Formats: sequence, structure tokens, C-alpha cells
Amino acid sequence: MKSQITLPDEDFFKALEVERTQSLVNRDEEAIRRIHAPNYELITVPGQVMSLERYMSLMARDVFYAKWEHGPMRVHVAQGMAAVRYLAELTFPSGKVVKCWHTDIYASQAGAWQAIWSQATQIPQEQGHESAAQ
Repeated sequence: MKSQITLPDEDFFKALEVERTQSLVNRDEEAIRRIHAPNYELITVPGQVMSLERYMSLMARDVFYAKWEHGPMRVHVAQGMAAVRYLAELTFPSGKVVKCWHTDIYASQAGAWQAIWSQATQIPQEQGHESAAQ
């Protein structure tokens, strides 16, 4: 009989997501590389696919995010993977603010939980947050 591995709870992934995004805002390369898998990919608001190395090179050149605010998070945890979804408000150094849905997929790899995919989908300004819980 196989023993059941205890999975981290929702609060673990909420905290990990906050740590992940703050490492991006702070351009903390060590934390970024620890939390993101080497094959990590981001699908940006404009729909571009960005590798971790491309993301890191852009952050190395200049401040990428000025601020990252999290709305209430929903988390789905399964064996070896977890998904985190929430409304985010991203502020860029230019002062531009983007409100978006943000979804992150984490995978357990070599004993650590790392982000493998992220996707940001901009919310049109005229749309409110009424559908946040749906």
C-alpha cells in the first residue's frame, strides 16, 4: 500500500504567490530563480510568451514592476500541482496600472514547489470586479 503524501494547503500557495510576486517587484534574482522553474513561461497581458530567461533579462535592465497588489486568491491543489487565481493590480514604473486576472500553475519538482506557468488577462476598464468569485 502506498503512503499518502501530505500536500501543502491553500495558505501555503497564497503565501508562495505573494513571495513570488514580491521577488519580481524587488528584482530579487535568488528568490526568483528559487521560486520559478527553469522552464517557466509567462503569457503577458498582450499575449506574448516569455521565458524565465527573457523575463530575467528585462528585469536586469530596469525596474519591471513598481507595485503588485493581490485580490482574494482561489487555490486548487492536486497531487504534484496547484493553481492560484486572483485579481491583480500591476503598477509599472511609467505609472500605468493594469488590472488583470492572474493565474499561476505550480508544480512540485525535486522536492520544491515552483511556478511553471503564469498568465495575465487584462480586465477592460469598464468591467467591474463583480465576476471575481465566478
